[in-house]
Amino acid sequence: MGRPSWDEYFMKIAHLVAKRSTCLRRQVGAIVVRDKRILATGYNGAPTGLPHCVDIGCLRDEMGINSGERHELCRGLHAEQNVIIQAAYHGVSIKGATLYCTNRPCSICAKMLINAGICEIVYEEGYADPMGEEMLAAAGVRVRRVGGKE
Repeated sequence: MGRPSWDEYFMKIAHLVAKRSTCLRRQVGAIVVRDKRILATGYNGAPTGLPHCVDIGCLRDEMGINSGERHELCRGLHAEQNVIIQAAYHGVSIKGATLYCTNRPCSICAKMLINAGICEIVYEEGYADPMGEEMLAAAGVRVRRVGGKE
């Protein structure tokens, strides 16, 4: 086995971060990188101190909500939201950085990533929210898919 490319390396780390997820539907991991250095990590799950979906069940499943719809009806935060929050909490600027994420960001996360100054997003799996893609393109954020499937 050869040495992994930087994309492979950081995506494998994003997958490891995703293993901390407490979501019953989808485990997502995100890392923010600048100059080949990891600045922050995040995974999807309930806010600190609140019960996790793996322990009390999924509100979205209970309500019959499809993936990519009604994002506000969820106890958890998305991995991209958590990576931005972790960077801010620890006083780390992510302006001009690259986000590696196991999934393409939804429209809510896309808006947050644009305003946080992320300049590139590398993802592996698709996500049913074309509005996020449109906003990232309009904002000039470079988006690349590596491996995975749409």
